Amino acid sequence: MLEGVPMTAPVPEFFGRAGDTDVHRYTLTGPGGLTVRILDYGAVIQSIEAPDRDGELTNVVLGFPDLDGYVANNRPDAARVFLGAAIGRFANRIAGGTFTLDGVRHRVPLNDGKNSLHGGPEGFDTRVWSATPLPDGVHLTLTSPDGDQGYPGRLTAEVTYRLDGSALRIAYRATTDAPTVVNLTNHTYWNLAAAGEVFDHRLEIAADRYCPTDAALIPLGAPAPVAGTPFDFRRPSPIGARIASADPQLALADGYDHNWVLDAGAPFAARAWDPASGRLLTVRTTEPGLQFYSGNHLPSRGAGFALEAQHFPDSPNRPDFPSTVLRPGEVYHQETTYELTTSDEPPAG
Repeated sequence: MLEGVPMTAPVPEFFGRAGDTDVHRYTLTGPGGLTVRILDYGAVIQSIEAPDRDGELTNVVLGFPDLDGYVANNRPDAARVFLGAAIGRFANRIAGGTFTLDGVRHRVPLNDGKNSLHGGPEGFDTRVWSATPLPDGVHLTLTSPDGDQGYPGRLTAEVTYRLDGSALRIAYRATTDAPTVVNLTNHTYWNLAAAGEVFDHRLEIAADRYCPTDAALIPLGAPAPVAGTPFDFRRPSPIGARIASADPQLALADGYDHNWVLDAGAPFAARAWDPASGRLLTVRTTEPGLQFYSGNHLPSRGAGFALEAQHFPDSPNRPDFPSTVLRPGEVYHQETTYELTTSDEPPAG
């Protein structure tokens, strides 16, 4: 929150019913006009209205206009796209839907071919969270019981959204009563032009390495250098400039859907700039990885892109990756900030 500028806690707005549970929307409005709408269903970011270079406010993320859209999207037979949702217990993929922790093998549901994706068919994006309005945001909590979607331990998860001037700050916290794995993120799709495709957006990712994958989008060996590949976004480049390159990794995912290994100590994780509107998105995070997804399988291909700050895919099966194990007495914590400003020039690489 800007110093000296008071904000009013959002008033819950009835948004519909999921089963027998009321769902509410919370509208956060910053002094600069930035407006964010949060649902307690899935801890979803439904919309973000941000000014362009002329000060015009427009929604720059993908979302459904009503609760029915989210509920229908989360049915097991739907082609789920996770619009704006909080993802858990485990963001991204777990190979074969299995992992071993402390010598015990655990099975989690398959919902992505032979893999488990984003916590399974009834992940955190399908739940109604408990919400508490704050002067500058909203705090959401969810209790996931032992054995939920196959994961061990009773997990208490928290997500706090706060507006701080031109930035939306997201803080995650989780505790458990038994050893488990956890990897939380947000799955917002961005379109800074507010319409059309995102392939002209200039993207920059502060990463020298990325994780090549197999055909099921599970990381293979050690992370590989981005140098000399279409995955080199160390300088701003249009998202669509190399997306049709004859690169086997792009062919596997039909575009970008990979984890970048973020450079430690970099001033940001990623930046995206739309030349038409002048909007500039800057992402900062405490997480080691960033999953860039170019919207390859959205109903309208390229209508949005996701920058998911998280740990690496399949980490429970990869002891060489940063650990995602959480034990009793420990606290999982991560913070990610999405800052929206404007610029008449692309950011300097």
